[in-house]
Amino acid sequence: MYKVILDSIAVGVFTVNTQFIITSFNQEAERLTGFCKEEAMGRFCYEIFRADKCYTGCALQTAIENKARVTKERVTILDKNNNELLVEITTSALLGKEGNFIGGVESFIDDSERYILESKIQEHYSFHSIVSKDEKILQLLEVMPALAASDTAILLLGETGTGKDLFAKAILNLSHRKEGPFVKVNCAALPEHLLESELFGYQKGAFTDAKSNKPGRFQLAHQGTLFLDEIGDLPLPLQAKLLQALEDKEFFPLGATQPIRVDTRIIASTHRDLPSMVDSGKFRADLYYRLKVAVMHISPLRERKSDIPLLIDYFCKEICALQHLHRKTFSNQSREVLLKYSYPGNIRELKNILEYAVLIESDEIVHPGSLPQYVWEEVN
Repeated sequence: MYKVILDSIAVGVFTVNTQFIITSFNQEAERLTGFCKEEAMGRFCYEIFRADKCYTGCALQTAIENKARVTKERVTILDKNNNELLVEITTSALLGKEGNFIGGVESFIDDSERYILESKIQEHYSFHSIVSKDEKILQLLEVMPALAASDTAILLLGETGTGKDLFAKAILNLSHRKEGPFVKVNCAALPEHLLESELFGYQKGAFTDAKSNKPGRFQLAHQGTLFLDEIGDLPLPLQAKLLQALEDKEFFPLGATQPIRVDTRIIASTHRDLPSMVDSGKFRADLYYRLKVAVMHISPLRERKSDIPLLIDYFCKEICALQHLHRKTFSNQSREVLLKYSYPGNIRELKNILEYAVLIESDEIVHPGSLPQYVWEEVN
């Protein structure tokens, strides 16, 4: 009866003893691998499946050593004709009637079609690591190649955590400057007295500690791209010097008597309301209009709820890979909670929430109880 049941299911199943020698092999296992039962029985499982993970990170060995299940892990095996086959496996230790260890069991299914479908979906909704199916974001992605092909300045507007860095890198990768340097300056992270020397460099003797010439970020980005992140925090005195550098394509390092010419493409970003800052005199109007030749406004996550399920799957897969964890998924209940949350920190906050939940969840399904408490407090 045991053999009849195993042969009737559409899942490959085999068992091994304590030496990893195959002791049973059902009909679906025969069909998927091309090996008949007689060929498989009595051989080491790694001789039949010949997967890379058979030698490094074997799920069956992990299950046996920890006496726990390993579920839904993707593995590429070789069939009898040496063709690669992507399968999803579940493994578990086998215990005897008295609780003694007697071997292991592994079930596997052909996962090729689902992998192809997932890849097509991800390709359809992913553009240079920007994952979205929101109409406004897709409109930005549609015009991005044309803007990237030019050398015009681009201004990225959006709240903190919306992914302005990703848009900047996507523009770089689509431009003819993609092989050139990509230099980033966070205008909010550096104190004002250091920001000028970081941007424009200095000559030896310009001040007490200037023991030698130092090129600035502007010069380092020559024939490449300079990404001015949080440009709304740039002090007014430096705004004038930046405007001159943009207009004349040259600037004077601190202490220099001769200008340095540069060929640099500018991408700027900010979460601040630049028009209001212009009206209040906190941002130069001429610099603002020089930067806003091409403006891309990135919507906050709360206005693009349709992207949340895509981002959950995308980040969950990435987190599990980086943390060397078995593949996990979020339950429908967890997804409902995540869809209701407002995400003041936008995509960056969503990723942090997912990473926390994945790391503390012991099951392969991430349940609502693993989500941070503050998410629950807002939703409820």
